[in-house]
Amino acid sequence: MGAMSQLDKDDPRTKHARPPFPVQTQQGSGRASAMDPPPDHGETSYVGTGRMPGYRVLVTGADSGIGRAAAIALAKEGADVVLNALPEEIDDLAEVRDLIAGLGRKTVMLPGDLTDEAFCVELVRTAVSELGGLDALVLVAGSQQVHEDVAEQSTESFDRTMKVNLYAMFWLVREAVPHLAPGSAIVTTSSVSAYEPQGRMIDYAATKAAIITYTNGLARQLAAKGIRANTVVPGPVWTPLQPISYPGDEIAAYGQGTPFGRPAQPVELGSAYVYLAGPESSYTSGTTLTVAGATGVAL
Repeated sequence: MGAMSQLDKDDPRTKHARPPFPVQTQQGSGRASAMDPPPDHGETSYVGTGRMPGYRVLVTGADSGIGRAAAIALAKEGADVVLNALPEEIDDLAEVRDLIAGLGRKTVMLPGDLTDEAFCVELVRTAVSELGGLDALVLVAGSQQVHEDVAEQSTESFDRTMKVNLYAMFWLVREAVPHLAPGSAIVTTSSVSAYEPQGRMIDYAATKAAIITYTNGLARQLAAKGIRANTVVPGPVWTPLQPISYPGDEIAAYGQGTPFGRPAQPVELGSAYVYLAGPESSYTSGTTLTVAGATGVAL
C-alpha cells in the first residue's frame, strides 16, 4: 500500500518541464503552438469527474494559456462553453472549440476585442442566447506589456492595459449579472504581481491589484442575489504572454528562480477555475485562490 501511494504522487519540482528552455520570442498576441516546449492545457492530462453537468460558461482569453486550460477543464467537467479571444487568435481558439466539441459539449467561438464596450455587451448577450442562459462568467484575458522606463510609456499602451484588464471586467460583469441566477459564479484572474509588482510592469500590477479589490467588493454586493465572486491568483505560468513580453534569454530561464524551479503549466490552474465556478465552492465568495508554487515573485 505504501509503495502504491508513493507511485501515485507527483513531485511538483519535476512534474512538468523545467528551465533552461529554448531561447524564443513572439510578436503580437502570441501563439500556443509556437512555444517550445508546448504548454500543457489539459488536452489529455486533465481528467474530469462530472462536477459541472449542464453548466453554461463564458470564458475570455480561451485561445491559450490559463484561459484555454480553464475552458478545457470546465468542459471536461460537463459544462457548455462560449470561447472568447482576439480575432487574430482564431486558429488557437478553433483548436479549443474542436476539442470541446469532441467531448460532446456545446461550444461557440465569439472572437472580438475586449477594449470595445459594445463588443463586451454583445459577447454576453450572444453567449446567453447561444447557451440558453449563463451560470458562470470566467474572466481570464489580460494585457501585459514591459516598459523599463515610465517616461517612455505611451498613453495608448497604458490605456490598453487598463481597458483589457479592468474596463472589460466591468463591462462584462455589468452585462452578465442580470442573467445570473442564485448559485451562479463570477471568477476573475489576478496575479502575484498584485502583491510584488515588477518595476517594468507597474500598470499591469496595478490592474491586478484592482481586480482583487473589485472582485471582493463585488462579492459583498452580489451576496444578496446568491451570486458568488472570487479571484484566481496565478504565479509564473508557461503561456504565450511570456515570450511576447520578455527577451528570449529571459524566457530560457523563465521560472528558474521560483521555489519549485519551474513555471506552472496552464493545466495546473484549471482545477482552480472549476472549483470557484462550480457548486463545490457554494460558501466561498470574496476570496482569492493563489496557485503560485510557493512564490510571490513574477518570474
